[in-house]
Parts: sequence; C-alpha cells; structure tokens
Amino acid sequence: MSEVGGIDELIAEVEAGPQGPTVGAFFDFDGTLIDGYSGVIAFRERLTGGQVGPEELVRTLVESFNVAQRGHDVSRLMDVAIGSLTGRPVSEVDDLSQELWRSRIAGKVYPDARRLVAAHHRAGHTVAMASSATRFQAADAARDLDIEHVLVTELEDEEGILTGQVRGPILWGPGKAQAVVDFAAANGVDLAESYAYGNGREDVPYLETVGRPRPLNPDVGLTTEAESRGWPVHRLQRVNRLTPVTVARTAASMAGLGIGVGAGLVAGLVNQDRRTALTVAAAVASELSLAAAGVKLDVVGQENLWSHRPAVFLFNHQSQLDVPVLGSLLRRDFTAVAKKELATDPVFAPMGWLADVAYVDRTDGRKAREALAPAVDALRSGTSLVIAPEGTRSPTPKLLPFKKGAFHLALQAKVPIVPIVIRNAGELMAPHGVLISSGTVQVAVLDPVDTSRWTVKTLNAKVDQVRQRYLDTLADWPS
Repeated sequence: MSEVGGIDELIAEVEAGPQGPTVGAFFDFDGTLIDGYSGVIAFRERLTGGQVGPEELVRTLVESFNVAQRGHDVSRLMDVAIGSLTGRPVSEVDDLSQELWRSRIAGKVYPDARRLVAAHHRAGHTVAMASSATRFQAADAARDLDIEHVLVTELEDEEGILTGQVRGPILWGPGKAQAVVDFAAANGVDLAESYAYGNGREDVPYLETVGRPRPLNPDVGLTTEAESRGWPVHRLQRVNRLTPVTVARTAASMAGLGIGVGAGLVAGLVNQDRRTALTVAAAVASELSLAAAGVKLDVVGQENLWSHRPAVFLFNHQSQLDVPVLGSLLRRDFTAVAKKELATDPVFAPMGWLADVAYVDRTDGRKAREALAPAVDALRSGTSLVIAPEGTRSPTPKLLPFKKGAFHLALQAKVPIVPIVIRNAGELMAPHGVLISSGTVQVAVLDPVDTSRWTVKTLNAKVDQVRQRYLDTLADWPS
C-alpha cells in the first residue's frame, strides 16, 4: 500500500530536494489546491440565480453522470458549460468570476496547499498551475497564490465576445500532460527533477510526465494507480467542515458571546458606567466564546498591547472570529470603527453597542468623515481605537491594500499606532462563514509606531511602511 503522508513531509522533501528554476512544480486546481470543484460551484450559483434553462440542466446532469460513473472524458461536459457563455462579453464573465472567487471559492483553498506552494517558491522552482478549468475559473486563485504560469483550457472570443468554443485543446488527461511537456521545453524545465500534484484518475498521464509525481487528495481511482506505481500519496487537512462537532462548538461559542455581553450589561447597570460594561463584556464574552469554540491564542509581543495607550490598534481582518480575538487581547478602554453593515450583525452588534463603535458608510465620503470625528475625540480622551486598515475582510490570508483613514486618525489625535497581525483566523472561521473550527490563532503584536512627527505629506509613505511590516511578519513569523 502506498504511503500516506501530510504537508510537513511534503515541505521537508521540497526543502531537501533540488533547487532553482529548472525544477518545475505543477499543480492541478480543482480538488488539489481547493476543496471542491470550481465548475460545480459556478453551476450551482447560476442554478440558484435562475440562469440555467431546462435543456442545459438536463445535459449537464447527463454528462456529469457520464464522467463520474462511466469514465467519459470531460470534453462533452465542458462543451455544455462553455456553450452557455456564447455571446457574453469577456469583461462581464471576468467580473462575475472574480466575485465568485471572493465569495465562494477563495475560502476553499487548502491552507496547507498555500504552504506547499510557498515552499516551492522559496526553493526557486518554476511554479505553474495545470488544469482543465478555464482561465475564468483558475486565474484569480493563481494570482492569490503567486503562481505566475497558468496552463488551462482557453476560450475563444471574437472582439471580446465569447463564441462558446475552446481555443486549443481541453487540458484533460493526455491534453494536460502534453501542455506540461510543451511548457517545460519552452521554459528550460527539467521534468525528471520536477514535481506534479493532482487528485484524479485522469491525472495519471500528467503525473507521469515528471520524476516526482505526488498524488494530492487523490480519489479512489488515483489512489489505486498510486499503489500500483509506488507513488507516495498525501492528503491535506480539511477545515471548516459541517460536522456535528463544529455546529455544536459554534452554537456554544455564540451562546458564550451572548452570556458575556449580558454580564457586561448587568455590570454596567449596577455601576451606572458604560466603560465597566465594556470591560466585563470584553473579558467574559471573548473568553467564553473562544473556549466554547475550542480556540486558543498564541500571542507574541503581548506587552505591546499595554505599553502605549491610548493608541490606534490596527488588525488584518480575516473573519468574524476576529471579534472575540480582539476582545480577548484589548480587554478594556477601547472603541472601534466599522462598516455600517456590522451595526445589524448578530455577532458584532452587541459588542459594538457596548464599545460605542463608530459605524462608517463607505459609499459616502462626507458621512464617513463625520462618523470618524467622535473617534478622534475618544482617542484624545484616553480611549484606544481598533480598526481594520483593509476596510473589509480579506477573502484569503493575502493582505489587501490599506486605506488611510486609521492613519489620519492617529495623526490627528497624535497617538501611536500598534499593528496587530493575525495569522490564521480565516482558517478556523471562513471569511464569510459561520462555522468555527477548533485550533490555535496566532497573533503578533508589533512594536508601537510613533506618529508624533508624521505629516499629511508623508502619510502615504508611512502607510506603505506599516503595511510592509505586516507583509514581513506574515512571511517570517516571529517565534
């Protein structure tokens, strides 16, 4: 039986193996880099949106059965899917694909797949994605993972309008294998020293092109082939799965949050003091919520949470799990700035009321500036401020551009900025998800940034410098 390994073993192999750009690392997309299939996700989105007619639905079901049960290749199924795009502008489909990536697919990228791709980048390998998917499905994932080379099924268009036909071969089975061989010849890649990762029985010809075939999350057919060929099999850990345990933990976590907020309200009423209410709620609600979810914190630089207050605390926003995490870290004497949509969020709103959060309408610049005025007053009176400089949750661990609002606030109030870097909250609770998986959230609280000599003219450069500290920390995590 083939050996079944995990991510640490794979990364160790990459680190100990040959280095440099003549070594290729080829990754299948669906089922290998992501937990699921982008085509299925896109079809479900269109189906629920009423965009799939009866004929297309029947043909899709028939061809899906033929692929799954009769072993047909994927070409006829793709003909149905690609045909549905006939006459649509490339720009329109590209916009829809980007939205689908952000809302549905980004959270399905295996966290361990990110680590594996990063290991190949560190080794200086030529990293490429090889998939039967179209560029609309795969391009955003490739950009997010910093995969420069994308070998996919290309669609034909005439003057920016899709024709419903493919340009060149469908990269399935032998077609994918040939695309890898051609790419290697054109880019000086030594296939005998290279790696290839795939998950399906149809990937055997593709995996055979390299000296280091590595079935990753293989289906039954590929597992059998791997056993017969002596290929090592590896499986990546799934997160945020719908199980009775995760449902129970999530429900208990929400209940813990509610109990803590209730305790804060009682304490505030007894003491006639909103600040007391916040202190009790932040401590009790966050600890109960995290404990019930089975989430622990591993904090580096904890002393920086207290050394320079009041301050503007920045954090990279990954999911709603950030709310109890930040409550546990900051504890007392803080308020926040948040988008107005969170005013009705059942997780955030109770703590937001206690903290007297300033809600900002991001679509109206004037109203946003008016909403921020009390935040400056709070800072000047000794209350710290917590804000996400990205302005929204990132759909992946990758850092979004920083907005300047938080930095203007620190400049006006003449208080330091304290960067809080959260590493993996999005792995335990998806950016737009509701389930919480147990695990450890890693947090690095960086040294405070003195803003006393900042000016409006130098603000852009200062924003870039602070953001670079986040990038450096995420790339080389402090022990």
